[in-house]
Amino acid sequence: MNELDDKLFEAEDSEINAPRRGIYLLPNLLTTSALFSGFYAVVAAMKGQFETAAIAVFIAMIADALDGRVARLTKTQSAFGAEYDSLSDLVAFGMAPALITYSWVLHFFGKLGWLAAFFYTASTAIRLARFNTQASDKRYFTGLPCPSAAAFIVGIVWLLQVYPINISAHWLGFCMTLCMFLAGTLMISTVRYRSFKDLEMTGITSFFVVIAILLFFVGVALNPPVVLFALCAVFVVSGPLGALFHWKKR
Repeated sequence: MNELDDKLFEAEDSEINAPRRGIYLLPNLLTTSALFSGFYAVVAAMKGQFETAAIAVFIAMIADALDGRVARLTKTQSAFGAEYDSLSDLVAFGMAPALITYSWVLHFFGKLGWLAAFFYTASTAIRLARFNTQASDKRYFTGLPCPSAAAFIVGIVWLLQVYPINISAHWLGFCMTLCMFLAGTLMISTVRYRSFKDLEMTGITSFFVVIAILLFFVGVALNPPVVLFALCAVFVVSGPLGALFHWKKR
């Protein structure tokens, strides 16, 4: 009788855990989607399709934003998922933006161009390693998050592919070299950025958040490269401006 009970218990337990195994795959599939998008961005850049490459990085951002939330909602967080996510981020938000920008204009600067691309990639790796090993205030990110840095860099590429400006390739390469060093430095800095994880969706706050989200989608639908780059640029400068404001208050 005990043996029969054990078998029934095992059968019930397997039925309960079966969906969990399927659910466990969801966040990892999203992480794989982000990794694929980053890889595809590099391939597109090698073919000279820079607008497509930039869009692929933004798609990777969406998948990356969803995988962690899906893991928390389904209670399928794991050490494997965290490490896999970091490796995916290194490709999608480190190597992909660096290689896209290098293929686009940085190659005109020779060694300085690929050094800028490498500095950005190495800064992304350091930023991810620090995020995985250091506990921090959930209200803030320490250093510019690598998806935001990637969005800032490829946002410039996308914007200038849609709205080209009359500037020489060497001057554009010089400006992008500075942007790469700036983004990389901000990633490994101790400048704090708001994470908005402490935002309470209650009362009037939830109303304004919904309005902001609606305006965001309308703006992206009307002019995605301009709206996305503008938002990324504002977020990038918000950290140094906030640090300067707090320094002056001392």
